[in-house]
Amino acid sequence: MLHQNEHRILWFLYGTPKSVPLSDIAKSCHLGVDACRSALSGLGEKGFVKLHKSEKASERLTVEGEKFANEGFPEVRVVQKGMEGKSVSDLSSDERSIGISWAAKKGWVKIEAGKINVSERGKNEGAADIIGQAAKKLLSKEALLPGEEAVLAERGVLQQDVQTGVFAEISAEGAQLVSRLGEPTEEINTITREMLLSGTWKGRQLRAYDTGVSEEPEFGKRHVISELEVRVKEIFVSMGFEEMEGPAMESSFWVFDALFQPQDHPARDLADTFYLKGRANLPDEKLAERVAEAHEKGWKYSWQRAAAEKMVLRTHTTAVSAKYLFRECQNTLPKKYFSVGKVFRNEATDFKHLAEFYQVEGIVVGENANFCELLGCLSEFYKKLGFGKIRFRPSFFPYTEPSLEVEVFFEDRGEWMELGGAGIFRPEVSIPLCGRYPVLAWGLSLERPLMLLKGIGDIRSFYRNQVGWLRSEKARL
Repeated sequence: MLHQNEHRILWFLYGTPKSVPLSDIAKSCHLGVDACRSALSGLGEKGFVKLHKSEKASERLTVEGEKFANEGFPEVRVVQKGMEGKSVSDLSSDERSIGISWAAKKGWVKIEAGKINVSERGKNEGAADIIGQAAKKLLSKEALLPGEEAVLAERGVLQQDVQTGVFAEISAEGAQLVSRLGEPTEEINTITREMLLSGTWKGRQLRAYDTGVSEEPEFGKRHVISELEVRVKEIFVSMGFEEMEGPAMESSFWVFDALFQPQDHPARDLADTFYLKGRANLPDEKLAERVAEAHEKGWKYSWQRAAAEKMVLRTHTTAVSAKYLFRECQNTLPKKYFSVGKVFRNEATDFKHLAEFYQVEGIVVGENANFCELLGCLSEFYKKLGFGKIRFRPSFFPYTEPSLEVEVFFEDRGEWMELGGAGIFRPEVSIPLCGRYPVLAWGLSLERPLMLLKGIGDIRSFYRNQVGWLRSEKARL
């Protein structure tokens, strides 16, 4: 099925058995150049015409070259003024900033004590002004001699332009088609109100429309991980929480020490944690003293400041909670915060573990905060997320007591899947940070509940960039 412009072009080329430039085709078919180019492109894709391209190089002066062609090149003017006995102070700004350097580079002049000394070469070549004459010739479209072109090119004022021409000729398939269709007639693309009222549309050739099934359109949308991140934030905000934020690169003090994790704990080993170059300054000397006292009293060892100053990629977003307890939760209560951010752990990946993943963090600080409220917050969150049945299992974490793990049964593998950990911050954590106890806290996975919501058995699927799968996913959870 041909567009009327395509039909018109094919008929023209059918009567012209040779390659024709695009401009001639457009003129003969009474089409704009862009419309003609578009129609030719369509005909080429269908195999009805053969398209050829030709390139033609041309030379022209740069903007600077055109200026100097009219005013004279600065280095030539420097030579002229030097021969007139003038000094550097007599030169224009172009002559001082451009002319002197080029004249000296060509060996035309030497500047001594502000005086312009012109060499014999400068007197001969400067007076001949080959570059100025060549520039004027090019500006007036005159042909250049090989030597003149080289002079302009060396000076950097010659610019080459390449013009691409499109030529077309009808193919055997195109000739067969147009011989069958015959000469094109004028088609009506749109029936206007005036045509309906006057009846002039009757008997006219109406353009046919392709009623075939079109391809499914592709459109942009959030990645499923980003979509769940937005959903999690909406849920916590609806529950009265405020969002907290923190950097991915953090000091060991906030990641480990402030959370009462001993400095000889296995989680601090290179096998589990990504360490970075450089050291961090501890945030507050009195806070550091309180944290050191808690460690030495609770874990019975000598706390080392140097270990707390090491920089790491945070292994959990609980470091953000620690900062907010210190900065925001010492006075006004109650406080409820959440965060969603990436964490990094040096471990092997499998169907439910990644070395880089998201964590959903939360804390509740209040006079009446208790363990039942913690279970209620987590149950309400997962209920809003779409999970009706979860369970809590006792667990252990260095910085919470009591501690628990949140689990959901994963049907595909026939096992319970851990979605995160939670508990009440130990006094050794919250008292040094904000002087408060109890403080409810949790750190939950983002990818694992998404596996359940999407029926995906391998957590690595989210990061394999499978375009077909991403396009097939819903734009909203």
